[in-house]
Amino acid sequence: MTKVKIGIIKERKNPPDRRVVFSPNACRELLEKYPDLEISVESSDIRVFSDNEYIKQGVKVVDDISNCDVLLGVKEVPIKDLIPNKKYFFFSHTIKKQPYNRKLLNAILEKNIQLFDHETLVDENGNRVVAFGRYAGIVGAYNGFRAFGLKYDLFQLPKAESLKNQKELIDELRKINLSNIKIVLTGKGRVSNGAKEMLDASYVKEVTVDEFLGKTFDVPVYVQLDVLDYNKRIDGKILSNRDFYNNPQDYKSNFMRFAKVADFYIAGHFYGEGSPFIFTRDDMKSRDFKIKVVADVSCDIDGPVACTIKPSTIANPIYGYNPETESEDDFKKEKIIAVMAVDNLPCELPNDASVGFGEQFAKHVIPSFFNNDKSRILQRSQMTDKGSLTPRYTYLKGYTEGLE
Repeated sequence: MTKVKIGIIKERKNPPDRRVVFSPNACRELLEKYPDLEISVESSDIRVFSDNEYIKQGVKVVDDISNCDVLLGVKEVPIKDLIPNKKYFFFSHTIKKQPYNRKLLNAILEKNIQLFDHETLVDENGNRVVAFGRYAGIVGAYNGFRAFGLKYDLFQLPKAESLKNQKELIDELRKINLSNIKIVLTGKGRVSNGAKEMLDASYVKEVTVDEFLGKTFDVPVYVQLDVLDYNKRIDGKILSNRDFYNNPQDYKSNFMRFAKVADFYIAGHFYGEGSPFIFTRDDMKSRDFKIKVVADVSCDIDGPVACTIKPSTIANPIYGYNPETESEDDFKKEKIIAVMAVDNLPCELPNDASVGFGEQFAKHVIPSFFNNDKSRILQRSQMTDKGSLTPRYTYLKGYTEGLE
């Protein structure tokens, strides 16, 4: 069997990202499992794991990875650093025709690079097999609690980026005293379930939709909503989630019934094109709108969560939204909504996020290099080949040509 030479690249995008596809332990385990695998790690002074940690696990650390066939990264590779004629795996942020990365995709085509975007690594049912979503939910929920404490001067949690792992985040949350607040969480996928882990670990009690809407409690509670809990068909029919996904234009939001009783909202849903907004700017002007803290993990700007008017940053994670002026304001003011909308949350938990991502990649993707891509994961994922878009991605042709 031909040797597969994998290079783990140094992350060069700014701001720096400390995550990596494989931890030192994961590299050692893969090398033990696959005798025909070679792994070289490009030296980096920003990665969450030091060069020395890789060396201790018997992994080569090098300054030049140009002799590797397959190059693994997390964020976009700057154009000047792309090595021609290689297979690259990273988040290219091009599959939705993002204008800011058109030049990157064109450079990939010009340099005869085979691009496999992490977002396009899907199983036969179209489900993604590698993602950082769980960690976005974990950090997003923690940051939401931190925003709540700062908004009302109740407690001060340390920033997530100053803590080592999820356990330390949970330890901090368990130190705080929460009143009988009501928290609403949207979504049932990776992101939302990551947030749910943190709510459960913080001993916030989960309740049903009916209990949340109709009862008062003497402890903090939360409800996790699926799409049909906060959307309803315009014609009043009650159908399935699948109907909502297929016909979002036939639905309207029913979220205001939760906004009337909730104090804190964590947005962990996936938002599909054509779906109704969860709440609008007009909704937020209503006296019935009680939510004063929003942790928008999904972070769709000017999207379904109307107070998310811009992304926030790890350095400045919270801003205020004034419903009356529809503009930014001091989040500590009484009638202003505190918004946490950091769009790169897993970066704040680089150790756990890297370990979890690597486990998924090792399980679902690495075998395809040695079994002739039996599950066709690589075939489905490959966006470019021999200087052209592959058939599955020809919808990007107009985008690469600057026509859309």
